[in-house]
Amino acid sequence: MSQTPHPASPPRILIVDDNPSIHEDFRKILGAKTAAQSHLEDVESALFGDKVSEISDDRNGFRIDSAHQGQEAFEKVKKAVAEGDPYVLAFVDIRMPPGWDGIETLENIWRAAPELQAVICTAYSDYSWDEMTKRLGQTDNLLILKKPFETVEVLQMAHALAQKWTLGRQAKLRLDDLDRMVRQRTAELHASEERFSKAFQASPIPLAIIRCDDGAVIDSNTSFAQLTGYSKEDLLRKTATDLHLWGVISEAQSPADSTRLRDKSCALGRPDGSARQVVLSTEPLALGAIPCLLILIEDITEQLKIEAQLRQAQKMEVIGRMAAGIAHEFNNLLTVIQGDVGLLQSANPSQLDRAALLDQIMQASQRAATFTRQLLAFSRKQVLQPRVLDLSELLTRTKKMLSRLIGEKFEVKIHCASETVSLRADEGGLEQILMNLVLNARDAMPNGGAVEISSSLATLTTADAQRNPDARPGRFACLRVQDHGTGMTAQIISRIFDPFFTTKDIGKGTGLGLSTIHGIVKQHEGWVEVASEIGKGSTFAVFLPASDNSPALTQPAEKAASPAGGKGEVILVVEDEVAVRELACMALRKRGYQILHASNGPAAIEVWQRNSPPVDLLLTDMVMPNGMSGGQLAQELIKRNPRLKIIYTSGYSPEILKQDSLLAQGINFLPKPYDLPALLKAVRLCLDGGRLPQYEVRAGSTQTITTVS
Repeated sequence: MSQTPHPASPPRILIVDDNPSIHEDFRKILGAKTAAQSHLEDVESALFGDKVSEISDDRNGFRIDSAHQGQEAFEKVKKAVAEGDPYVLAFVDIRMPPGWDGIETLENIWRAAPELQAVICTAYSDYSWDEMTKRLGQTDNLLILKKPFETVEVLQMAHALAQKWTLGRQAKLRLDDLDRMVRQRTAELHASEERFSKAFQASPIPLAIIRCDDGAVIDSNTSFAQLTGYSKEDLLRKTATDLHLWGVISEAQSPADSTRLRDKSCALGRPDGSARQVVLSTEPLALGAIPCLLILIEDITEQLKIEAQLRQAQKMEVIGRMAAGIAHEFNNLLTVIQGDVGLLQSANPSQLDRAALLDQIMQASQRAATFTRQLLAFSRKQVLQPRVLDLSELLTRTKKMLSRLIGEKFEVKIHCASETVSLRADEGGLEQILMNLVLNARDAMPNGGAVEISSSLATLTTADAQRNPDARPGRFACLRVQDHGTGMTAQIISRIFDPFFTTKDIGKGTGLGLSTIHGIVKQHEGWVEVASEIGKGSTFAVFLPASDNSPALTQPAEKAASPAGGKGEVILVVEDEVAVRELACMALRKRGYQILHASNGPAAIEVWQRNSPPVDLLLTDMVMPNGMSGGQLAQELIKRNPRLKIIYTSGYSPEILKQDSLLAQGINFLPKPYDLPALLKAVRLCLDGGRLPQYEVRAGSTQTITTVS
């Protein structure tokens, strides 16, 4: 509150006018009388009588300051308020070019000194009274003085308004005194409330109090206002719904229920349209008879951004490692293939062992295909051939192969469960998991030792599942592989499933073994648990969903017979990759089939229309240029020949091909890369009315790829 001027000090008046002569006129009328003025009045009284003025002027005068522009007046008013010696009255000219006019000047002055009395001086009708009140608001602190003005008018206004200001200030001081008395007498009653209020307002935690009946904000602290982006005054006109505080909370937990909440995540709406991610807690309380909620908010937006940046950085690190690893592996394979082809193309190919070179090329291409399957397994998008298996039977059957795989220094010990451990899985995928785990165990024991492998059924409760974030309650088949080797640190365990991460020497491993395991296990909707201790070894436990069905008896593998040749059937090969198309056409033509070929869907339709022999089988790539996929081409040709046999082939994972409606319905699918026996067998089987093996793609949800004849 501003201080009152000393009683001996005359009231302070501010004259605001761009005309210096006006200032002089006001000073003559309102200023304190000088000695010369008093002597002149005495002379006039002697010559013309005792009463020379229209009114008696025994005043002490006013303290008068001048300002020639509105901005200058505004600064003087602010300074006077700050000094505790405010102006009681301002005479303001309506026109003061080039700055603020009188109305704008008063708008700003009253923001600094709302109690100031004001007189607008004007010789024009620049503003009507309605216009003034519209801009300045309804106020009793304003009078209008028309120019030219009389001395009596100015004196009367000055004295009346100064007296009014003084009385108003005295009344305000008296009210302030009464208010202080009330505060003093009720201080003890409000001591606890004051302590709460200070703690509430000063708390760095955003806090607010809302009514339960309508969710209206009735109080908030500075931290809450800063977080929401509203002023504390604006917040008083908001509800919890306006701030989107209840966006993720069910109706049963609406503010009207006075529900105690703890750490509920939600988005807090801000006036600029943005949102802050927050954690919300509430505590019921009563203010008098009004049920309310105390809201506590923690802003986690920056924390989430940092976590996202960290995940992105880790992702880019993995991608970089993957790119380097893939380039390394494929460069080695390409070196073998290009070198062998160069030798075969040399000047004296007869001197070379052509069979050995061709065998090396085949082995390199098979390694590349295996590497690609490992990458797909890591990405959880490789095709699967699931069936119900007995895990114990699989371990028993592969023991001899595993023993040969790791060498004579190592012993493979199998411990199978007494009951049947049934699960629905891809047999090749399980064998890949088993081999990679056994090889990993071998590498952990450089001096040899025993690798212990066991199978069991595990039933996990909710409490069991809480020990591992990947686990869940239910029945699971468990595969354990244990070594007694060097063991791993917790830091290494946290990274062992990263692609191309390896602790082995350069050239001793690809770093894809454990990441491949992780991908295959995730495709089967399972998880891997790892326990390790330095110097004592490691145990890998793989949990896969158990099956209630009984596994089919495993038939002994028969030696694959060469597929029968063609009988003149017409095959339409549609493939946009020239080398792949020519290879397929050449292989099929040599086996007695009539071959038509095209590079895309529209071209295939043209070839179909030009040739009179009916096409018996369509061998088509799934993804092709010119806006027509293999599925769309097949649909078009089936309309023309409903008995048409179809084989789809693609180097993409079928997960990417789900958008094709035929893929969703079930198809004959031959994944790339394929060798010539696989191609010839698939063609002969399909022409004879058979079915190709069933595949599945699992990546979150399961997509089955069946076969049609």
